[in-house]
This record gives sequence, structure tokens and C-alpha cells, in this order.
Amino acid sequence: MGRSLVIVESPAKAKTINKFLGKDYDVKASMGHICDLPENRLGVDIYDGFRPKYVVIPEKRKVVSELKRAAQSADRVLLATDPDREGEAIAWHIAERVVKGKREVRRVLFHEITERVVKEAIANPQDIDIRKVYAQQARRVLDRLVGYQVSPLLWKTIKGGLSAGRVQSVALRLICEREEEIERFVPEEYWTIKARLRTTSGEEFEAVLVQRGEEKLKIPDRETAEGILRELEGLPFAVRQVLSKEVKRNPPPPFITSSLQQEAARKLGFSAEKTMRVAQELYEGVDLDGERTGLITYMRTDSVRLADEAVKAVREFIASSYGPNFLPGKPRVFKSKKGAQEAHEAIRPTDVRKEPRKVRKFLSQDQFKLYELIWKRFLACQMAQAVLDRKTVEVVAGDHLFRATGSTVKFSGFTVLYQEAKDEDQEEKEVPLPERIGAGETLELLGLSPEQHFTKPPPRYTEASLVKELETKGIGRPSTYAQIIGTLKERKYVVKEKGRFVPTGLGRAVKSLLV
Repeated sequence: MGRSLVIVESPAKAKTINKFLGKDYDVKASMGHICDLPENRLGVDIYDGFRPKYVVIPEKRKVVSELKRAAQSADRVLLATDPDREGEAIAWHIAERVVKGKREVRRVLFHEITERVVKEAIANPQDIDIRKVYAQQARRVLDRLVGYQVSPLLWKTIKGGLSAGRVQSVALRLICEREEEIERFVPEEYWTIKARLRTTSGEEFEAVLVQRGEEKLKIPDRETAEGILRELEGLPFAVRQVLSKEVKRNPPPPFITSSLQQEAARKLGFSAEKTMRVAQELYEGVDLDGERTGLITYMRTDSVRLADEAVKAVREFIASSYGPNFLPGKPRVFKSKKGAQEAHEAIRPTDVRKEPRKVRKFLSQDQFKLYELIWKRFLACQMAQAVLDRKTVEVVAGDHLFRATGSTVKFSGFTVLYQEAKDEDQEEKEVPLPERIGAGETLELLGLSPEQHFTKPPPRYTEASLVKELETKGIGRPSTYAQIIGTLKERKYVVKEKGRFVPTGLGRAVKSLLV
């Protein structure tokens, strides 16, 4: 077969793959893209179908020369860049600029960097997928057309060095418009009344007043609240009914790029940028006691598909580690959103047996935290449902109706390992309820608590909620969100206060000019 040159993007990835392959393979890194549109002109021929005019990136000329030299002594070249549109474009540029004319230039695709998978991919090389290349080019051209036309306007109108991008501008607009909503918001006063009650068996709980006669309850001010308190004076409190319902909760799907960014922001306090950087380190490979391997599958994906062998392995692990009760009768299959690239897999550990506690000493603190999050989510997605007993107690006092709702866990299922985080404004609040309580039971009133509240404006965006909003609106690709959010901060269009985005005066000026 002769000598093979394998080209990847990064030195870390090259180092890992080099450990798997023998002396007949030479693994080199392109250090990312080698070509791009020129910086000093549009670089798009608008009279020839918007054809891009790529040039070698000046800082990459030395890399290109080194790759050309390495290619001359190789019998074949294998382009093993990442399995997405950007990776395909990098492979295409290398094929065009570095190794054009070589007899054998093939594309190698893998979604995890483990010895078995890499060797399998090399044994089954493919051709470059030109459709992916065109898709990447279309987005790059669109970004250039928007940025190249709008950014000079910002330089003239506001100040030099500013930028506007196709997706960046929309993200900035979302943040600015949310701030405008908050500024326009006029809070409205309202009150709630809680009753502290005791059952005949001595258990205490709280119930909230929800209805008064046939009217839907509305307590706009202190005067109304005090009037209701007077109505309740001396009235007996009794249980009208107790409603019990079994509720089953399914585990969340395995991570895709956007859900990983959201969950890492909520649970770990990571920015989208940090999440992607650490995930890349875990994907490209770490040293585990002399064995170098990738710990997770490719982290830029919008597919929740899982490989059959990965599902088989995790089901065996769940059965042996948690017992058969925690394993559903058949594997869980999740449906990806429309337009997802199903050739990709979800983000998962490459080997479920590499438990976080076993590899912790080989990882940085951030790597460990993110790996543990991915590992737990993967296990949870194939575990049994959680079963809850949802109880609602309705209490009457005259024609006033109070209600209390709570849940008890009958079977923990996947929640023994993993629970999804929520933004503060989404958190559900439930109260503990007495175990022994029945309809008709007389209750002792321990006290009534009127509480003043004010309606709240919509919350400012967090990293997690901004990513979610961009994804929901179909703006950009999740793989670009980290870079977009990073640019907004770098340009000082936004700052963070208490973990939430606030537009600066500069950001608002840019938004006003663009809208």
C-alpha cells in the first residue's frame, strides 16, 4: 500500500490519531482552515453566480508549504478533517491547494477518535462530499456579503473596528429588544393569601387561595387582601377532595450541540465558548495512563441518533450497575429535529465503561465536569422512566377554595443519576404534603399570610436562554453560537450582569443602525 499522509485540523487530534497508526502513516495538522475570502476586498464575484474567490490565509502559507512537502513523499493522502461542513470545506481546500494531482486523495470520516473507529474509517475511505462544501461556501458568502456591506457603515457612523454579521446582528437585536421590553415594562401589584394548616394527625402544610365563590380570584391590592382575611375569620377549614395521579417522566434525549451549551451554562456556569473548547479537548483526545484516546463523540451535531453498539453497551452497563428495574424493556429512540444531519450521532462518551470517577485524575477540572455531564446524560437517556405520585389537596373555608400541590417519588428511574436544570424563571415550586389526609377531614388553621407581589418583566437572556432562542427561531447553526456570543462580548456590544446579557450603549447604537 505504501506510505500514507493523514491530514487533520489540530495538533491534539494529530497526536491522538498518530498513536493508533503504524509507521506507514504520517499524521499532520492543517491548523484549521488554510483558505478564506480575502480580507481587503469582497472576494465574491457577484456577476458570476456569487462565486467565492478564495486565497491562502497569509499566516497559513508556511503550513501549506509543509503539507505540500509531506504530500510529495506519500503514496496516498487521507483527509481526516472533522465530519461537518467546515471539515468538508477544509478537506476540499487541501485537496485543491495542497495535493492536487496526487493519484490517490481520499476523505476519511469518523465521529469519535478511538482506535477501532479511526482504523475502520481509514479502511473505508470516501470521496469529498461536494454538497457539504457548497453548503459551507453559501454560508460563508452570505456572511461576507452582510458583514462587508454593513461593517463599513458602522465604521463611518459610529467608530472603526466594529462588525456586523448575519447571525451576530440578530443575536444583538434579540438582546437589545429584550432590554427595551424591560424598560417599557410597568409592574402591576397583586397579592396572594396562604393558609398554614395542620391535619388531625399533626402534619402541617401550606395551601394557596385560588378561588372566591364563583369568581376567578384576583387580589390587586392590600385593601382587597385585608377584606378577604376578614371574610375568612372564624370559618372552619376542611378538605374538600384529594386528587392523586401517577405521573411518568421520560428522560431527556442525549446531548446535541445546543442542548450541551444550555445545560453546561445552567449546571456548570460555562459560557458557550468554554463548553465548545473543553468538548473539543475531550473529543480530540486525552492521555489515560499511556493510552491516548478521544473520550466523547464529535461535539458539533444536531442529531440525537445513537449508534446501535453504543446503545447495547450502555444498556448492559445500566443493568449491571443499577439493576434490571432501571432498564426499559427496549432501547429508547429519540427523534431529531427536521433538517438534522442524521449521519452524525448525538454527543456521548466513546466508551461508557470509562466512568468519570475512573478517569478524573487524567482530566483538568473543567474537562472532568463536562465529561461527567455528558456521561450522565447519555446513561440517563437509556434508563427507565421516573414515576411520581402527584397529589392535589383542595381545602374549603366557606366559599373560599385553597389548593396545595406536591409530588412524591414512587420510583426514581433515570433521576437517580440525572436531572435537567432549568432557568430560574422556569423552576417549578411545589410544597411537601401530608401523607395521610382525606376528603372531609377538618383542619386546624395555624395562620393566614397575605403577600404582596409585583409582576416581573421578561428576564434578560442568559447564555442558555439565548442559545435556546436562537435555535427555536432557526437562526444560524448551534455550532456557531459560541463564536457569535463571544464576538458580541469581544466587541463590547454586550456585558454580563449576574450571569445575564445587558446591551451596552455601543451595542444599542449598532442595533439601531442595523434595524
